[in-house]
Amino acid sequence: MRNFILIHVLLFLVVAVFSMTAWPYGLLSVAQLVFIPILLRLAYTDRDWFWKYYPYFAIPAYVAVMLEQLISTSWEGLLATIYLFFTLFVAIYGVTRFLHRGFTHLEEFAIEMGLIYLAMGGGWYFAFISGIDLGFSPLLTWLTAIHFHYSAFILPFFVGFLGRLHTSRLYRSSTVTLLAAPMVVAVGITFSRWIEVGAVLLYVYGLGGIIWIAWHLRFTSWVQKWLVRISFTALAVTISFSMLYVLSNGFGLFSVTIDFMLRFHGVLNCVVFALLGIIGWSLAVPTPRFRPLDFPVSRIRGRKVANEIGEVGKHRGLSDDMMAYGLELSTLSPQILDFYENTIEYRLRASVHWHHWFKPFAFLYSVISRRMQQINLPMRNEEVEMTGSIYTIHDGLDGRENVRAWERKVKEETIFTALYSQHHTNERLYMNIALPLPFTTMTGILELRATGKNLQLTSKRTEPASDAGVYLSIGSKELFKLPLQEDFFIEDEGNGFLQATHRMWIFSIPFLRINYVIDHY
Repeated sequence: MRNFILIHVLLFLVVAVFSMTAWPYGLLSVAQLVFIPILLRLAYTDRDWFWKYYPYFAIPAYVAVMLEQLISTSWEGLLATIYLFFTLFVAIYGVTRFLHRGFTHLEEFAIEMGLIYLAMGGGWYFAFISGIDLGFSPLLTWLTAIHFHYSAFILPFFVGFLGRLHTSRLYRSSTVTLLAAPMVVAVGITFSRWIEVGAVLLYVYGLGGIIWIAWHLRFTSWVQKWLVRISFTALAVTISFSMLYVLSNGFGLFSVTIDFMLRFHGVLNCVVFALLGIIGWSLAVPTPRFRPLDFPVSRIRGRKVANEIGEVGKHRGLSDDMMAYGLELSTLSPQILDFYENTIEYRLRASVHWHHWFKPFAFLYSVISRRMQQINLPMRNEEVEMTGSIYTIHDGLDGRENVRAWERKVKEETIFTALYSQHHTNERLYMNIALPLPFTTMTGILELRATGKNLQLTSKRTEPASDAGVYLSIGSKELFKLPLQEDFFIEDEGNGFLQATHRMWIFSIPFLRINYVIDHY
């Protein structure tokens, strides 16, 4: 690592000494030749496909950046294209890492967004070097390229490192705000000064939360602590002058020139924020908290109803023995236990309630769901009876143990085909439910909890190491965690009746509720 850093520092020193361009252009060059490669090595130490192909994209890109600064040539467009391809390569890596994990561990998502945003920086750099007219002055095009290298690449990396050490509601809200801000800035520059002001306010809120966390967090050493704190705090100063510049340029309230912003804002961001921050984090790079999940997933894919997936006979219930889940069965209703162990002896009546904001999306999805015969829920909230059967699946076809398919219908139309199984992780038993979809499978991993005599099945985690969640299978092993949560709550109403409520959320926003009335035939 030490030799890697030395090589990139020497590359920039060559550019700084022999460059044919004005000094402000070095603000972008130092990010391209030093900050970006070092942060990539700090964040990702695993030797995957990215590092295998990295030299073939990175070395030509760094050489192209140096040549563009050191010599005058008619091939500047080609040199900028080489660097653009490198940033696209980095962005693809960010997308693939996200697809292998999904909507979990916001700190890793922040780093991946930095990788993706770098391609936008490469695009603006290409436009500037190639002289492409995007409707802005060349200087503004170049400043936008700098913005996407610093605020949209380096800052998400630093925020991601901070999140590996700390997570809280403040961290989550601040991080989401900072990740949205670069795009809002770009929209503001293009369309409206008011939007640009709003983007700066987003930065103010997000940075305020991150700086507060940095000043209250314990670090490995006092050197790292102060370097990281000074790095983040420098942004509080630069963002203040950014606001003054927006007000000056758009509304004439102050007199803040671009030359002043380059000398003060640019140098402070480059030296204090970026350089001190990289030195600070390199002293002890936080270890990622994310660990790949390793529970069994159904191999069945596509539009397959129960009689197409190799049933070997009918089954009575969804579970052979509910006691295996370790519930406090002394308090749980015997009828709830019986429902899961003898499901076919019960009648289900359901009423589906879509939240108003989600109904347009549900209607569009219904066009697809009718063809798939999967998650094919009615649009109306009138009560309907659900019928169906439970089938045992051929061993080895699904890939999990003791799998059974529960096919539910309304009249003759299939609503669900859910493949029920279970698995152990760290001595805890989870309900493992798969819904086959075209080319993939959606899997719900549910924790079971007894609440008095009632039962709750939920995908919401009670602890960080829990498997609970809703996932999409990608390939044979990768699991993409969806931004969905679901919760079943089953109550014993007495007189032979059970009542169940199935609620679902997307990004923690409720969008669906299904009410069930269950009684014995």
